[in-house]
Amino acid sequence: MGFASSAARGLGKLLAFLIVSAVCGVLAAGLMAPAAAVTWAAANGSVQFFDSLPSQLTVAPPDQVTKILAADGSQIATLFDENRTSVPLDQMSPNIRNAIVAVEDYRFYEHGGIDTTGIVRALVADFRGDRQGASTLTQQYVSNVLKEDVIAQGAGSDVVLNGQKTIGDKLREMKLAIALEQRYTKDQILQGYLNIVFFNTNAYGIEAASEYFFSVHAKDLTLPQAALLAGLVNGPSVYDPSVYPGNAVSRRNLVLDAMLEHGYINQKQHDDAVKTPLQLKINPPKQGCPYASQAQYFCDYVLHEVLNDPAYGSTAADRLQKVMRSGLTIATTLDPRLQGPAQAQVDATAGANPDKWGTSLVTVQPGTGRILAMAQNTRMLPGQGLNFVTSYNFNVDKADARGNDLGGAGGMQPGSAMKPITLTAWLTEGKTTNTIVDASRRVYPLNYPWRDTCGKVIGAYDDATVGLGTAPDLQNDEPGWYEPMTVREGVYQSINTALFATAAGLNDFCDIQRAANALGMEDGGGKGAMIDMSTLGDLLGGMNVAPLTMANAYATFASNGTYCVPISITSVTDSQGKKIGGQAQTCRPNSIRPDVAKAVTSVLQDVLTKGSGYNIKDNAGQTITLGVPDAAKTGTDQYNSETWLVGYTRGLSTASYFGEALGNPADHLGRNVVVNGRFWPVIDGAYIAGPQWAYYMQKVLGLFDHGPFDPPPPSLIGPPVPPVPQGG
Repeated sequence: MGFASSAARGLGKLLAFLIVSAVCGVLAAGLMAPAAAVTWAAANGSVQFFDSLPSQLTVAPPDQVTKILAADGSQIATLFDENRTSVPLDQMSPNIRNAIVAVEDYRFYEHGGIDTTGIVRALVADFRGDRQGASTLTQQYVSNVLKEDVIAQGAGSDVVLNGQKTIGDKLREMKLAIALEQRYTKDQILQGYLNIVFFNTNAYGIEAASEYFFSVHAKDLTLPQAALLAGLVNGPSVYDPSVYPGNAVSRRNLVLDAMLEHGYINQKQHDDAVKTPLQLKINPPKQGCPYASQAQYFCDYVLHEVLNDPAYGSTAADRLQKVMRSGLTIATTLDPRLQGPAQAQVDATAGANPDKWGTSLVTVQPGTGRILAMAQNTRMLPGQGLNFVTSYNFNVDKADARGNDLGGAGGMQPGSAMKPITLTAWLTEGKTTNTIVDASRRVYPLNYPWRDTCGKVIGAYDDATVGLGTAPDLQNDEPGWYEPMTVREGVYQSINTALFATAAGLNDFCDIQRAANALGMEDGGGKGAMIDMSTLGDLLGGMNVAPLTMANAYATFASNGTYCVPISITSVTDSQGKKIGGQAQTCRPNSIRPDVAKAVTSVLQDVLTKGSGYNIKDNAGQTITLGVPDAAKTGTDQYNSETWLVGYTRGLSTASYFGEALGNPADHLGRNVVVNGRFWPVIDGAYIAGPQWAYYMQKVLGLFDHGPFDPPPPSLIGPPVPPVPQGG
């Protein structure tokens, strides 16, 4: 009874499948001869079911790898859900084309989408208990396209696996296959199939599979390599050569047998290929910014820019899907000629770095806003060469990086590197660099009559006076500078009391805020908010500012007052090469007056020749100079734990940073410390950040304009003044 029942069920399935096959045969005939189909339909009303099935397949490009590229076209990183790079058929070895046809569908070039002979053969074999497939390559292509469409719509769990397909599913694929054959050539279908088919979780499509298993391009596949990959599609897990090499070799040899049987190779080629060992050269794809071949943190910054731009999708999920599945090419501003030396220098500066000191360099091109280099002495993953691992980007605002949702470091205290902001306000009011101010004054009480027109309450550090931290009055780094001096000298010698005397001498204190805004001085911890210069401590760099912001502000001086929004992306193209985005160059000429910018540069040149930057020395104590016109300003917080040099030539503006990038500056004092094997009683902006800037700029300045700066107008310099006696 049980046997009879089982046999009846088996016979029923057989008859059902035969009916399906017959219907498909009539369907095929109907497409060629409608009258015959109508006649058959009259005899069997079930044809109405087939008429209701879709007959057109939308073949959308399958998932591809998104590439982030440097300005010279070199690769920075790849991103993908499915590792796939589509290539044309002529970039696939004839070996793989012949192998896949021989083993999967040797009648491919003869049938019209479905192979009735193959179906009958499979039915007979199935009835005998020897299960065989009957799907043509065209049907398999249809199946893969439908599956990719479901995944693209975010419904991956709805994918129907081969063993779960109903007769209706099979019929749908058959009808679509027949229609597909009428729209595309055989070579187009074969190309589409080989680009979409699944080989391994690390490899979708023949190009990715070739690179993953053998580290070669699809066009270079040898006969045994191609036979192995052709055999793999039938059972990617069972025949995985890295897991089951015996299974893979047996399957490969079966493919070679099929190629010999159907005339694609001769006996000697077959025998030689069978004797060939596997010789795998596994090359696992490494995707994402943590595996970037260069500029991990710049990569993360670029990705943040794309994922937050509505041009690439109305929602965050849409934008992420476009990046991970659409095969975009994101061309960036990064210049590897600068990035390489920048990375080498920041790594060398801190060395093994047991105390987790952070170093960074970021370069912006004046007049364009293009970010040319962005480097720091850390890595995103353990085992990448340094023992300082973090996802934080030292160079950008807190909101301007992805970094495992940690973002940028949020900026650091720039100290005296902020003094050119007040100098800009001074010069904007028409005052001169050679004007003498009273740098002996050390106390500015809360009721001090600052002159302002913007209605701001000018605040101090504490309840009674302006000081640094808990100090009762303003302090200079050295004791002998509490005396009258020129504004110029106050800046290039970096005298705090002179800076406050300059601010007090302004016609309008609010001009400092206006200067900061014109230079794009954003708060490192905010979301586009400008720093508040009415907080008096911010005149001396008490707030947090990102190195990128500092480099770009100084680039405005280098370009004679033209402020440009920093940009990192030159173009974004889709998988078909169509441009769909990018960041336009956005510049504001005369953001500060050209004559003011030239005068600021004149003062900052003195920093490097006779001021605080003159202490930039190598390990032998020799002063490091660039040998071309340059300008800069040092910066150090009161704990000597945040140190800077921000400087520029005509063609490059670079912020160099060394310090406590992630913690509380007060908890990591830069006094009596050992950095890279050298003892420092105190760290100053000129001591470590300065040489880092100079060594790097020496290597790269020749790649961009490094001619003389434009001279400042005499009206902003003022008449020479006799030397002021100094107290030490």
